[in-house]
Amino acid sequence: MTVHAGDSPERLLAARPPRPRNRAGTGSKLLASIVDSSDDAIIGKTLDGVITTWNKSAERIYGYRAEEIIGRSVSLLIPPGLSNEMDKILDRIRAGERVDHYETRRRRKDGATIAISLTVSPIHNASGKVVGASAIARDITDRRRVREQARLASQYARSLIEASRDPLVTINAKGKITDVNEATSRVTGVARGDLVGTDFSDYFTEPDLAREGYLRVFAEGFVTDYPLTIRNTGGELTEVLYNASVYKDAAGRVLGVFAAARDVSDWKRAESEVTKQRARELDRLAELERFQKLIVGRELRMIELKKEIEDLRAAAGSA
Repeated sequence: MTVHAGDSPERLLAARPPRPRNRAGTGSKLLASIVDSSDDAIIGKTLDGVITTWNKSAERIYGYRAEEIIGRSVSLLIPPGLSNEMDKILDRIRAGERVDHYETRRRRKDGATIAISLTVSPIHNASGKVVGASAIARDITDRRRVREQARLASQYARSLIEASRDPLVTINAKGKITDVNEATSRVTGVARGDLVGTDFSDYFTEPDLAREGYLRVFAEGFVTDYPLTIRNTGGELTEVLYNASVYKDAAGRVLGVFAAARDVSDWKRAESEVTKQRARELDRLAELERFQKLIVGRELRMIELKKEIEDLRAAAGSA
């Protein structure tokens, strides 16, 4: 028989191959050995919640020795605020139901609270009547702590993403948007839920150029300062420069593209204004040069006329 983690004592009993009557004692010892060697706490109790069996892992997880706990109520393990939980579970057991992988909390002998995954099954007598319950408990305190740390890390990362004034977006290999921040919703005029699943290139004045951009990221791993113009649903245009790179899973497989857009509309407008101002200054300078040439030309002409007059006077005097 193959033994799986989470198998209940009654399942182990039911799954045993038939044995000769004179080997029944050996079979019972084998079952007891299997139950006692389990990494999970395996507890038997009556339908009133009185503990009847307690394996070594139950002692390790809860801190009570078998002689300290057998005959006492399972409510000893229930932390404040969950007093009605076991009554509800036992009600289901009495109805012949099974409770699978129920995550809850329990209290150790030292008063510490632990997180467990609980599976409770009915125990039937020879006539099929439910006479008790077997509970298999797995300590998931560390797993839940890791899960909570991951949740907090994800929440922190999300806060950073949403705090960014730059539109941020992730794209899968088919060019479909998988996630965006609020800045992307504002610049496109489309709600986040409506953006996810749509084609990234649909939100630009030049869709083919946008498509070429993310395909280049998948091919080369990144792009920098890739110019595009986002079209808002209201018609407003925003010029941006995209910096994008691929992101991967733990095995190094590429999952998609992360792209950040920097709004350069103001910079472009300022650059355009500077260009226009320079053009106006050049025009003014050219006008001044023309005026200067005109003035210089007139002065030269006056000098020439003065010299001609002087020459005429000199000639008249000699005559």
